[in-house]
Amino acid sequence: MDMWQVIVRPLITEKNTNQAVEGKYTFQVAREANKIQIREAVQKIFKVDVTAVNVMNVRGKERGIGRRKGIAPNWRKAVVTLKEGQRIEDLYEGV
Repeated sequence: MDMWQVIVRPLITEKNTNQAVEGKYTFQVAREANKIQIREAVQKIFKVDVTAVNVMNVRGKERGIGRRKGIAPNWRKAVVTLKEGQRIEDLYEGV
């Protein structure tokens, strides 16, 4: 799997922005990606050293309008911890 396919997008929320101070960054990743692929992709794309990768599967929420019901797709989230003193500068530039 190509490193640009492993990381789908960064997840920018208030909680994740506060965790960035501690060196933890959260990404939505491909459902097939494993921890090793996620680590290599983050290291190559952002040129940082990764110390830990925590991965969790997020179930899709049930959505509905009126009588119509549907389910959002399941997705995968990864929390990446960087080596102490390193940061990803460009991630929260617009926030």
